[in-house]
Amino acid sequence: QVQLVESGGGLVQAGGSLRLSCAASGRMFSIGAMGWYRRAPGKQRELVAGITRGGSTNYADSMKGRFTISRDNAKNTVYLEMNSLKLEDTAVYYCYVVPLGSTWNWGQGIQVTVSS
Repeated sequence: QVQLVESGGGLVQAGGSLRLSCAASGRMFSIGAMGWYRRAPGKQRELVAGITRGGSTNYADSMKGRFTISRDNAKNTVYLEMNSLKLEDTAVYYCYVVPLGSTWNWGQGIQVTVSS
């Protein structure tokens, strides 16, 4: 059983920054991929960013240049640094981790609200 604890969300003004964290714990040998998705009101879930164990990253086009994903393998934690936030970044953000040899595990979601 893998537990994911997300933190760092909240309310921020447009143009501001937030840093999300997601710490994984539980029975797992090692973690492969980690990352973030989000679901905005009335929209489908979309990929925000992902990172492999080796540090290769990928981003949705609308996040490139504004968001930075990173991870600390020793802490089993993935981070999402979000800068220049826009109103349309308002969403519930979900982290995921994929332990090696296992299935995807999801966090409970954390609200990010960007105000004008």
